Amino acid sequence: MKVRKKYAAAVISAALSITLAGGYVFAATEHFADSTTDGAWDSWVQQWADQVSKDYEKIALTPGSDETKMNFAWYSQNDGTPTPRIELSEHSDMSQPVTFEGSSSTAVDGYMSNKVTATSLAENTTYYYRYYKNGEPSQIASFQTHGFNSYSMLYVGDPQIGASKGQTTSRGDTLENKSDINTAARNDAFSWNKTLNTAMAANPDVSFVLSAGDQINKNVEGRDPGNEVEYAGFLNADWIKSLPVATTIGNHDATNESYSFHFNNPNDTQLGKTVAGGDYFYKYGPALYVILNTNNYNCAEHEQVMKQAVAAYPKTPWRIVMFHQDIYGSGLDHSDSDGIVLRTQLTPLMDRYDVDVVLQGHDHTYSRSYLLKSDSRTHSNYDFYDWDNVKDEAGNVFPYSDAAYQAENNCYTIANTMPDSVTNADGTLYMEANSSTGSKYYELIPNQQDYIAARSQNWNPTYSVIKVNHNSFSIDTYEIVNGQPQNIDKTFELKKTSAARR
Repeated sequence: MKVRKKYAAAVISAALSITLAGGYVFAATEHFADSTTDGAWDSWVQQWADQVSKDYEKIALTPGSDETKMNFAWYSQNDGTPTPRIELSEHSDMSQPVTFEGSSSTAVDGYMSNKVTATSLAENTTYYYRYYKNGEPSQIASFQTHGFNSYSMLYVGDPQIGASKGQTTSRGDTLENKSDINTAARNDAFSWNKTLNTAMAANPDVSFVLSAGDQINKNVEGRDPGNEVEYAGFLNADWIKSLPVATTIGNHDATNESYSFHFNNPNDTQLGKTVAGGDYFYKYGPALYVILNTNNYNCAEHEQVMKQAVAAYPKTPWRIVMFHQDIYGSGLDHSDSDGIVLRTQLTPLMDRYDVDVVLQGHDHTYSRSYLLKSDSRTHSNYDFYDWDNVKDEAGNVFPYSDAAYQAENNCYTIANTMPDSVTNADGTLYMEANSSTGSKYYELIPNQQDYIAARSQNWNPTYSVIKVNHNSFSIDTYEIVNGQPQNIDKTFELKKTSAARR
């Protein structure tokens, strides 16, 4: 029998909410993106020590509830009256500004979290803005809207700033995350910035980023500020102040409130919650985006959110769901364990709510599925107190069996195996994103599953470019080699004719 580590995950049921607090623990490979080989590294070391690692007050932009809105969140010091205010102008000198007021709440010790929503945005417009920290206006920054009905976005997996801990760099030092400097976070924040700069240089008209979870690495509880230096690295990337990021709660984000303080997610439902927050959704032009916190295993709550989202925006041609745990991936470390614990419960929901695409993270490998549907059968739910003493729904305890477990999780049918494009698809496309920073990689599972159309592990940071309009959803995926993007998969496209649009 395969030896497995114990972890606490109870029966997935319609009535019980369970959180996998730290996630399943696995060892990364020896491969990682070593930033110390870059020519700009030495100046970055000084910048990190003097400014970045100490600055928790960076702003984060998030898509609003629809394309005409933009959400903002940032920290200010808790030593005076907070000023949750954004000033927006179409002029670089900030003349004729429009002011938007928001709310503040207590964040980690010494800081307030400020959140504001700007409204009535127009497409194809450059906006200049400043926000108020500690009563004073920030430097002027800007963002640009693009077309609302035809646009592109980046899709990235697991930036996981700080996950390179334990790796040895070209300088001979071992990366760590226990000191104030946090050399692992320093390495990964440099790589995160490099990935975004590379992607945006090749795709300057991107409207926003979808991040499939694990923005940071350090699992700390409640309001423990131990991961704030990692968030400082994530939010320091050059494009963050100009590019909205829709983030998913990964297992490394899930146990700490800092996530909820740094990001102002739209339509926050308070369902599917862990300490970090819950599910949310938004519409952008022809697509509805539903973001699920699958660290909470209560799929009945996730269904409520999907139902709310579809009721709010019933006519969008495309429905895109994003969550962290990959229920249809091909990585060695999760795709035959915690990655499929949710599979039997979530797959029918994708059918029921007619979801076109599911975006996943967690497994630090790349894969693209065929179009999949539920097999419409009832499958056992297991109670994994540990992998050697499995309890079924009737309360029977028995030793874990690979064959029995895998058989129960073969809960899908392959609806379409077209290699390049599908028109008026029946079924759901499942994408698995590799690490966008190279902070941590896993191996591919030895035998490629029958549901996987393409997969790769080249030990390079990756990102995908998704393009959406009323008739088409297309995705291209790239790895970064010597600072340049290279395709690792063919373009895959879903098409819809007028008759098939909602």
